[in-house]
Amino acid sequence: MRVDLFGYDLPADRIAQEARPRGTSRLLVLGRADGSIAHRRFTELPDILRPGDLLVRNDVRVRPARLYGSDREGRVVEIFLLSREGAAGSTDATGDAWLCLARPGRRAKAGFAISLPEGMSARVEKVRDDGSRVVRFDRALSPELLERIGRTPLPPYIRREPAAPDRPDDREAYQTVFAREPLAVAAPTAGLHFTTGILAALVGRGVEIADLTLAVGPGTFKPVTADDTSGHAMAAEEVTVSADTRAAVARARAGGRRVVAVGTTVARSLEAAARREDSPGVELRFSTDLFITPGFEFRAIDALLTNFHLPRSTLLMLVSAFAGRERVLAAYEEAKREGYLFYSFGDAMLIG
Repeated sequence: MRVDLFGYDLPADRIAQEARPRGTSRLLVLGRADGSIAHRRFTELPDILRPGDLLVRNDVRVRPARLYGSDREGRVVEIFLLSREGAAGSTDATGDAWLCLARPGRRAKAGFAISLPEGMSARVEKVRDDGSRVVRFDRALSPELLERIGRTPLPPYIRREPAAPDRPDDREAYQTVFAREPLAVAAPTAGLHFTTGILAALVGRGVEIADLTLAVGPGTFKPVTADDTSGHAMAAEEVTVSADTRAAVARARAGGRRVVAVGTTVARSLEAAARREDSPGVELRFSTDLFITPGFEFRAIDALLTNFHLPRSTLLMLVSAFAGRERVLAAYEEAKREGYLFYSFGDAMLIG
């Protein structure tokens, strides 16, 4: 399918630059069957969902994945941590190796030395064909160390001063209230709207809640440069679906209750899981590069809570596959007219 069919124009002032108080966002409700549109507030979600709905969240925590250091001439270098090389959590006597992105890339060649906070040092060991780097640090990057020296990996369309310390509100706002293990380099942004009070109200309404974990990778920001969707490859991401969550999904579908995915990461995870032949009743751990575009047959989800996504992005393509490209783009135009804010710190959409 032609990628340009998923393009739209967005004024710069519609891209949310600041996090608002959690739970105060607007909520556009789009009818999947008829294209109807209603304008609500996110705080009304417990009244909009139905008793018996199963709400599935991505409980991944965002790692402080952006590091700033300097080269031998004192120039700023940015290192973006993707994943640890080798077995998870492993180090050796010579340090801790990670797969990273580096800026400026033209200087970060093999052998390039970097000075980091707290007296740390690192060296680029290898430059891969895709432009990523294997960087070896002189000590283990423990979660506690990353919390001290790392920066929140806000997406590039949220403008912040390079190398500046995190704003306290950014670090808190770019993390869901139900986040657990720090495996992601980007937030599952549909989950950012929830407060503990809204979640409690959902449970009081009779909505069941279950969790899974998809380690959101940098591929979420990867632009689609091909002219046709068939020419784009998704980056693989690691998924864990517990036995309890699998059982909850199976019960909901068997009972004719809706499965509501909180975000495109949950939608991809559940749809990928539904296509596996693993035995029921066991935890699933797998890697998925599932690319959902119009024409896809949804087997696992019945409703989708999501943000407003970038034009020509794989996320917009997934949403268009779920609700229809023309309906989604018409809803986006309506949202623009009504002053909604877009992207990670923006407003939300419920499709059901």
